[in-house]
Amino acid sequence: MAIGGRAEATGVRAGLDKRPAEVAAMFDRVAGRYDLTNTVLSGGLDAGWRRATREALGARPGATVLDVAAGTAVSTVELAADGVHAIACDFSQGMLWAGASRDVPKVAGDAMALPLADESVDGVVISFGLRNVADPVAALREFSRVTRPGGTLVVCEFSSPVWGPFRTVYTEYLMRALPAIARAVSSNPEAYVYLAESIRAWPAQAELAGWLQQAGWSGVEWRDLTGGVVALHRGTKR
Repeated sequence: MAIGGRAEATGVRAGLDKRPAEVAAMFDRVAGRYDLTNTVLSGGLDAGWRRATREALGARPGATVLDVAAGTAVSTVELAADGVHAIACDFSQGMLWAGASRDVPKVAGDAMALPLADESVDGVVISFGLRNVADPVAALREFSRVTRPGGTLVVCEFSSPVWGPFRTVYTEYLMRALPAIARAVSSNPEAYVYLAESIRAWPAQAELAGWLQQAGWSGVEWRDLTGGVVALHRGTKR
């Protein structure tokens, strides 16, 4: 994993008001066409982001990995491709039902209160879900609780493009084009207005790295994908 930066500890920045029950209900409403909408909105880049996340985790065959905010479990199937025992976890029952045909274990659970025992998994992955959590640092601590010492966390999340002109164009796309495209393909287009706002309000790479450190993860580093549209953050359980 190429290193795009090193972590510097920083405080949590206030974001959007995210009530878990309301966010879960929103995802229930978009579940039916969620995967299609993601592929269209990302221009087909989502599959490559999933592969990069699996590679960053680097789990060995037989390892147990928890995929938090797994949605319809398409990301969990990717993680399981290397012989990994991957478990899908999401607080949206609608999402889990939409992915019922995917042959991976599934469990309903909140990122801030996972239904797993202490030090019961070898790694945790959360893709495009941390920004929807009411208290991201509390969730990062919870991920540490369930991870065995030496285990790995990978956070795949939208981030801040590193080139200024591209960042400006990208922000314009988020607030104008993304909701318009969602109206054509999503089962609940209004939800994508929230999603666009949540991406714009999310911290840049160095600040998120600081959150991982604040939550107790060591060796924190990140790698930019697609010019910083997405960033992979990785840390190790002490």
